[in-house]
Amino acid sequence: MKGVILAAGYGTRFLPGTKTVPKEMFPLINVPVIHLIVDEMIEAGIADILIVTSRRKKALEDYFDREIELESTFAAEGADEKLARIKPIAANIFFLRQRQMAGTGDALLLCEPFIGDSPFVVAYPDDVLLSGPSLAGQLVELYQRTEMTVLAGQDLPDKDISRYGVVASHDEDGVEMVDAMVEKPPKGTEPSRLVAYGRYLYTPEIFTALRESRENFHGKEEFTQTEAINRLAAQGRVVVKRFEGRLLDIGTPMGYVRATIEYGLSQQDFRGELLDILRDVLRREGGS
Repeated sequence: MKGVILAAGYGTRFLPGTKTVPKEMFPLINVPVIHLIVDEMIEAGIADILIVTSRRKKALEDYFDREIELESTFAAEGADEKLARIKPIAANIFFLRQRQMAGTGDALLLCEPFIGDSPFVVAYPDDVLLSGPSLAGQLVELYQRTEMTVLAGQDLPDKDISRYGVVASHDEDGVEMVDAMVEKPPKGTEPSRLVAYGRYLYTPEIFTALRESRENFHGKEEFTQTEAINRLAAQGRVVVKRFEGRLLDIGTPMGYVRATIEYGLSQQDFRGELLDILRDVLRREGGS
């Protein structure tokens, strides 16, 4: 099993910050978002991870490299706690640049030489798992039972789901089979309230489906993976995992602020002081 993180996007919602700092390097308190996703993949037993970037994102490569000067300084000081914080990631991290922003379908096709004949988990860094077992691991577990492409899904009964891929499905011997995925359906036309987002586990079959989809692509919209998924679904080759845990969307500034607060509250080192700050802010806002 291999891993892919699609991190080539511009991050325009976060300008001007993302003019020079990759959105994936924005920290939740003190840990960059992409670090949490890599940790999730490692927890799932994934040792080889490819990060698809673009030319403005050299900071990602630097982050996952060793910092020899800091290591030497902390070792000389006997600062073991600081040394532990910068220890190398326990996985092989590879990088590939997407030279043209041609959509997620294009980005996935670029990964084929790295993937070979292996199944692989794809993560979008806009979505961070705050709690629960490794989401990548949950998909791997279902793949081991079915040997099919697996979508991560959750019911969102009370939210506007018009910006998501929405799944139509049916049960087959205790496995939820995907009939189709509708990308960004207009409100009121959704086939269900089951949304697929954040993580996908693909078999190498996806590359053939992507190439077939690209033949019908006319460039009017972004070339995504949706049509390829539907091609596989029509062959009975896609399942969905209604996953456990809390997945936070940090693709917008307010989503990022919320995730930062929730992450801070989940960490004992920050929880007490952060609660005091929030109480103080609410008290002042309430008195204004």
